[in-house]
Order: sequence, then structure tokens, then C-alpha cells
Amino acid sequence: MVSKFNLIRTPRILFGKGQTEGLPGLLKTLGRHILVITGGHSHKLYPVLGRTYLLLENEGFSLHFDRIEKEPSPSDIDRIVKRYRSINLDMVIAIGGGSVVDAGKAVSAMLPIEGTVRNYLEGVGTQAHPGIKKFFVALPTTSGTGSEATANAVLSETGAQGYKRSLRHENLVPDIALVDPELTLACPPGITASSGMDAFTQLMESYLSVKSGPVTDALALEGIRMVHSNLLKAVTSGDDIRARTGMAYASLLSGITLANAGLGLIHGFASSVGGFFQVPHGVICGTMMGVVNRHNIKALLRQDEITQAHEKYGSLGKLLSGRHDRNLRWHMKFVADYIDELTESLHIRRLGEFGIIPADLQKIAGNTDHKANPVIFEKEELVEMLRERL
Repeated sequence: MVSKFNLIRTPRILFGKGQTEGLPGLLKTLGRHILVITGGHSHKLYPVLGRTYLLLENEGFSLHFDRIEKEPSPSDIDRIVKRYRSINLDMVIAIGGGSVVDAGKAVSAMLPIEGTVRNYLEGVGTQAHPGIKKFFVALPTTSGTGSEATANAVLSETGAQGYKRSLRHENLVPDIALVDPELTLACPPGITASSGMDAFTQLMESYLSVKSGPVTDALALEGIRMVHSNLLKAVTSGDDIRARTGMAYASLLSGITLANAGLGLIHGFASSVGGFFQVPHGVICGTMMGVVNRHNIKALLRQDEITQAHEKYGSLGKLLSGRHDRNLRWHMKFVADYIDELTESLHIRRLGEFGIIPADLQKIAGNTDHKANPVIFEKEELVEMLRERL
């Protein structure tokens, strides 16, 4: 019997090579004034975007541009909104990695309302966002966060009192997610690796989440198959459109699954570390993925009862190893070994390379949440995990 489940809304999704060329036709009935938010180098790296901008202008669209160079802060969002509030914008388009898409999502949500975005951040502000926004289109240029399919925008304030929190409302999901793998071809190997590990983490954590369901499980397993088949190829052969397409699909699925099943301890660490230190989100996920899963598996193997988490790790072991002739314990341990080997192959950086020292670990662990993780750990166990990746 199929168990009960709920699914939040998804965008209208257009997936596949060449989809960017159809953007002008998608927007022709929606108005003429567009704010385009990009990363630092989007215009130079993706010639297809230049052609698309020209097509838009030739059809009478008025384009306004702004940029996000790093993971967005509330001040970044307030700055952009203040600059463009007086213009009667019809829509916002974000073209870039997860940070750019999150920024675009937040800008589209704040243009119709007054005040700073801080007022509406979970755990920071005291107001609930009303769920109104400008029409929003997301075009990801990396395969990692899946933000093109989620209803939250992650904003960071880095420092001693820093935080990483979401602006969230079900209505903030993009109206259109246009996922064109061609836009990821110029993504550098290091970013391809760390963003790919972010997608892998999201798929695994949502699959193992205590809030998972039959639909998210099916999508997560499909995404994990895509990562297994394509991540290394995408990193080592960046012009391999087949590998890029597989990773773009995996990332999109990870956004859908995390939005519905939640995430685990690795993203708990990503939130706390990312609030205190300037460490790229994908690097935190990639560097902590192996150690957290190994601790999860060790804790589960100490239990006498076989739970759903045991069975899911066993299924992952079969998928990643291609072997069905071993026992559950072997398959579970294989998962941890596989992730460790992948982490080393991709040269994922350690936390200590970003200035994090042993004295910081208690504070990080004390601000790390992992309610949806299949295992709940004590604070000192969290500190030990962090120490292993210094």
C-alpha cells in the first residue's frame, strides 16, 4: 500500500538543450520591463545569453541588469530592491548559480512589499511574507542547489553573529524553471564538483529524511543514479553535454525532493558554518558528506532493529556498487566508502583551508540542526565530525 504524502507546487519546468532560445516566446504576454539578475561573468561565458538578450530587445522588451557576485546577503537584496522599486517591472529573471537564483527569488518577493527582507527571514525576522511576488523565471548555470524548483531563498549574514536563513513561502517557487544544460558547459571544474556534491547531498538527505515519502524517494533515487553516472564526467570533461544534462536533471530533482522531504545533518552544518565563515555552500556539503554518512551508518549498525534507514542505505549500496550478492552491512558500508572516494577524487577542500580552527567547532555544533536526519547525535559527536574535516 502506498503511504500518505504531500507535495508542494513546482514551477512550470522546461528542461533540455536549447530551451533558452525559446525564452522570448514564453514572456511575450507577460509585460515588457524585465530585471535580469546574473552572476559576475554570465554575459561573457554564455554566448547564447547574448543572443537571447538581443532577441528580447528586438521584440520590445526593456532589460535592466544587476549582479550577485557571492552568496546573497539581506543587504544585497535590499540594495537591488531599492534601486528598481520605482521602475514598473513586470518580471524578474535570474541567470546563474544557486546564489543568483536565490537572489532573484528574494528580489521578486520583496519588490511588491515594503521594508527590509530581514523582517521576513525564518529565525531572524518577526513577520510572515504574504506570498506575493513579481513573475519570476530561473535559469540555472550550475547543477547543484536545485533552487529553480524550491520555494525558499537562502540569504547569509556572515560573521561572529552570522546566520544563514530562508525567505520562504509556497508561492515564491519560480513561475518558470528553464533548465538548459548548455548553460552549464562553461562551469569550471571546481564549481562543477562542489555544486554536484551539493546536489548529491540533497538527493541522499531527502531520500534518508524521516519526512520522505514514496514520490520523493523515487525522484531521489533517479537523481542519485544520474549523479553516479555523470558527476565525474562533468568535472573532467566539461564539454560533455550528455554528462551536463544528467547533472542538470539530478540538480532539478534534488530541488523537488528537498522541498518536500527536507534535509539532514550535512545541510545543518552548511547552515551554521556558512553563517560564521565565508565557505561556499557546495564545499561545505561536499566536505561533510562522507563523514556524516559514515557516522550515520556506524550508529545504525550498532542498533539491533533493522529500520527503514538501514534498508535505504542498503538500497543505495546496491545502486552505487552494482552488486546484489552482498549482505546489508556490506552495502551500508560501501555507501560511506563510495562517498569518501568520490570526495577525494573531486579534490573537495577541507574546512581548515577557510580559516576554521578547533576552537570554532563548539560554536558551530551548537548552532547545527538535524531534526530530519535518520540519526540524532549529541553535540560532542557533531564536534568530532567537524574535526575530521579540518
